[in-house]
Amino acid sequence: MAHAITVNGIARIVDVDDDTPLLWVLRDVLGMTGTKFGCGMALCGACTVHLDDKAVRSCITPAAAAAGKRITTIEAIGATPAGKKIQQAWIALEVPQCGYCQSGQIMSATALLAANPNPTDSDIDAAMSGNICRCGTYVRIREGIKHAASGKKGA
Repeated sequence: MAHAITVNGIARIVDVDDDTPLLWVLRDVLGMTGTKFGCGMALCGACTVHLDDKAVRSCITPAAAAAGKRITTIEAIGATPAGKKIQQAWIALEVPQCGYCQSGQIMSATALLAANPNPTDSDIDAAMSGNICRCGTYVRIREGIKHAASGKKGA
């Protein structure tokens, strides 16, 4: 079935079954591999994208649910004010270790910062609780979010 979706500001038509996970539409149909497959059950957060500015797990979001909505992926998050701050903080503080989970971490952190420009530690914990980092960079992730919220440019 044909679905009209808007990904990173570009209108597209994708011919997929209604229940095809958005993750596979992005990766396999559109060739956008920045969004990662982790667990396939919305437990790890590696597949996080924004759907109408809300962080969602693309591995369990059916294509039909994304039709007519704005999808933002890691490939375009730096074009948003909060996304740019988060990406700059990640670079300045050298947040990632292996990097596999980082697109999902950045997407969740950006949604948090866009909704709450001055998050507390509790706010950060709540917003990031669904994102798993095998390398354990949680302290650096929290510091990256705080750094982005403070508006600092360098480390």
